[in-house]
Amino acid sequence: MQKYFQLKSETGAFHLFSREHIFTLLIIGLLGAGVIVFRKKLHHGRPNRVFRYVLFILLAVSQISYHIWLLSQHVWSLKTSLPLQLSDLSVYLAMLMVMTKSKKLFAFLYFAGLGSAIQAMATPDLEAYSFPHFRYIVFFISHGCVFLACLFMAGAQKYRPSVRALWVSLLIVNLYGACVFLIDRVQNANYLYLMKKPKTASLLNVLGPWPWYLLSMEAAIVLSFFILYIPFWLLRKRA
Repeated sequence: MQKYFQLKSETGAFHLFSREHIFTLLIIGLLGAGVIVFRKKLHHGRPNRVFRYVLFILLAVSQISYHIWLLSQHVWSLKTSLPLQLSDLSVYLAMLMVMTKSKKLFAFLYFAGLGSAIQAMATPDLEAYSFPHFRYIVFFISHGCVFLACLFMAGAQKYRPSVRALWVSLLIVNLYGACVFLIDRVQNANYLYLMKKPKTASLLNVLGPWPWYLLSMEAAIVLSFFILYIPFWLLRKRA
């Protein structure tokens, strides 16, 4: 059991789109499909409360246990452990969203949170940690729950993002990125991968060298936001 919590993992390195990775993505995808299929039952009453509380607990436990693990392994640091990656920040915002049912948080998280969670799960920066290591499990629980939380708010709560929310979210992401860039420079860190690309396989690997990939990344973010808006654009067009 101890080997599943060791800093130097004995479970083997993470391999992109390995059998374990694909299976994990399929499970999260099926759960997302279930949220959409049973959206009417989750709309109100006890099922609604239970689902929101479960999401909140899973998100909270995954983050608390992760930072406890970092501390226990004596590797927690300001340079690498702050929740400044957009997908990590989205975890905390999603916890607040499911408890408050905030439409403003949904408007931001649907684009920035859902987009970053999908990207993080598709190309996770896990390096040495594969299933069933603790790091692998909490990573997919936290990001998977952000994914489910956004689908829940859109399906069960019937929240709808707008074009205005898309551009506001893009503005917030850029302002946030500028603040994180300053933190990276001061701490000699690499939050948001603004200083260098991740070591593992990533979309950034095909976007050119630094600093030009930052411009490509901006274009990719805009494109992903518009792709996420397409289902609601089609719904409005049909209505």
